[in-house]
Amino acid sequence: VRATAVLGSVVAANTLLAACNANPNDNPPPVVDANQPVATATESPTAPTATAPPLPTEEPATTASAAPEEGALVSGVTTYPGTGSETLMGYWAYQSGGEPRPAVIVIQEWWGLNDHIKDVANRFAVEGYVALAPDLYHGVVTTEPDEARKQAMELGTADAVAEIQAAIDFLKGQAVANGRFGIVGFCMGGGLVLQTAANSVDILAAVPFYGTPLSASQAAQVTAPVLSFLGTRDGIPASGYETMHATLAEAGVPNKFQLYDGAQHAFFNDTRASYDAAAAADAWQQTLTWFKTYL
Repeated sequence: VRATAVLGSVVAANTLLAACNANPNDNPPPVVDANQPVATATESPTAPTATAPPLPTEEPATTASAAPEEGALVSGVTTYPGTGSETLMGYWAYQSGGEPRPAVIVIQEWWGLNDHIKDVANRFAVEGYVALAPDLYHGVVTTEPDEARKQAMELGTADAVAEIQAAIDFLKGQAVANGRFGIVGFCMGGGLVLQTAANSVDILAAVPFYGTPLSASQAAQVTAPVLSFLGTRDGIPASGYETMHATLAEAGVPNKFQLYDGAQHAFFNDTRASYDAAAAADAWQQTLTWFKTYL
């Protein structure tokens, strides 16, 4: 089935699908403080905390009648060419003004390009990056595991990697970006981070969160530094990551595998019951350090 293409082998696909099935938090922590002012084209955003991105989840227009102030957050939906005649879309965010800066491609979980992923993009923008999250489901967003599974099964690895590369190619032509690219992703997106790193010469740093690891033969194709995150209570066995990172080490590729004791699948997602604030905060800081080092 196509799910094994995007999620890995049959066993790995079933493991990841089961891990993603965890019920969402019935009372998730607020992503946006209702009392916090929203960043606009004329207002500088407030820096995020380590554990909860306090940035807007709405999609303001990327253009305005007046130029935004220096350092203001510019974010919203953007479109760009696909590999053929298709027009693709994604969510991007960056701070106005300043010099061209590195870009971070943010890859969705199996739920689609939802507000959580947009918030992650916003957080990277506030840290000084251009962030672009490709919409791999082409407008479909769900909270239902059955629909998420259907979308994941219909998404082939080659097509997904091609769309991610199209997002990279789009940013190459944007004055705000300097041509240096990192990639980060979660769950299904974590696996696609690794697949992209194995197939794109443009990736200079990769950070997969609890996705399907590469086989040793696939890992041998990776040259970008890889920082991987997983929890001991994740349904994905750590052994696959250990094998992958051993292969990277043998090839001299900078790499680190961080395993969090007691953390579950999707520990970084603060809208899920599996959210682990301590692990998420540490992983965020390590991710920023990784990108600062290699981008």
